[in-house]
Amino acid sequence: MKDIIPRSKTKGVDICAGKNYTYIIRSDLDCYIDLNKCSDLTIFSLHPSCQNGDHYLADTEGYFYIIKAKSFRRVTDLSTDANAVVQDLDPDFQHGDHYLGINKFFVVIFKRRGICRLTSGLGSISTDVKINLNPKSSIGLYYWGLSECCCFLKPVSEWGVEYCKGADLEKDDGLVDYSVHPDVVNFLPGGLSITRGPAFGRWENIKTITNDSDTPVTWQRKIIKKIGYNKEKMTQITHNWKISPSVLIHSGDLTGLIAKWQFSFSAEYGGAQVCATKETWNDATDVEELLSFELKPHRSLYLWQYRLGLGDEPVLICRDLIISNESNPPTKVPLPPAEP
Repeated sequence: MKDIIPRSKTKGVDICAGKNYTYIIRSDLDCYIDLNKCSDLTIFSLHPSCQNGDHYLADTEGYFYIIKAKSFRRVTDLSTDANAVVQDLDPDFQHGDHYLGINKFFVVIFKRRGICRLTSGLGSISTDVKINLNPKSSIGLYYWGLSECCCFLKPVSEWGVEYCKGADLEKDDGLVDYSVHPDVVNFLPGGLSITRGPAFGRWENIKTITNDSDTPVTWQRKIIKKIGYNKEKMTQITHNWKISPSVLIHSGDLTGLIAKWQFSFSAEYGGAQVCATKETWNDATDVEELLSFELKPHRSLYLWQYRLGLGDEPVLICRDLIISNESNPPTKVPLPPAEP
């Protein structure tokens, strides 16, 4: 399968919209992207104090809000943690499923209760209005607010990745769907499964050795195998991304980090549910290995190497090599399972 991972299943990841632009926050990548326009997508570093929030939202005054448990942090810059102020979150607004800012109000969505609460302050109930959440507006994976309306990212459908925009979460009239550009989809958790294809992990036969004689033979020689990461292919997803000098990671390393997370996701979100962090993530290079073994008469041995990829394209060629007398690939997965 392939889908975008919902905010509820990945901590520190969210979408919010501020005074001018919309942002995708990726704490797992230590950065966020500014969606000014698809021809000018800029990635900025995410300050450690602004990482791993339960929710992110912004307002039209230029403030960002990071909610953690029962308090929130207000800053003017997610890269520098500028003008940081920490306050308690009003008990009535705790445990919300989504938070967003619209105009001068904050909206807290409680999906299971089927309601939204509108307030002028997160720390106190200065204005509190309850409205019902329309079923058509309750399917969002992420929610964010603009100056006069709200938006939510829809689950992937036959039309690809879309978001819905409307003036009211209580009514279903006026809701309009828009497609999400592939350059933006690539930055969303699970997005690579949609633009590149679901992840796979499989053994590939890199060499077959056969003894056609009637006597055993000792086979000893060097073989050349590739190990590493297909950086050139993966960095294509960053061609329309600009990386701010504040980001202490190169584009190739960033795409490698995105790929690592994609491989760690469950199959439901186009992943392979394996942890590949200890593999070699340098450019794929040829490596020599000396092999020696005795081959019985009229027998064959098969050399298998494990690869991770997306769609039909190999992305990571792992170190693991298995020599087998079976023509079918091994069934053992050589990488540890990713934590759920």
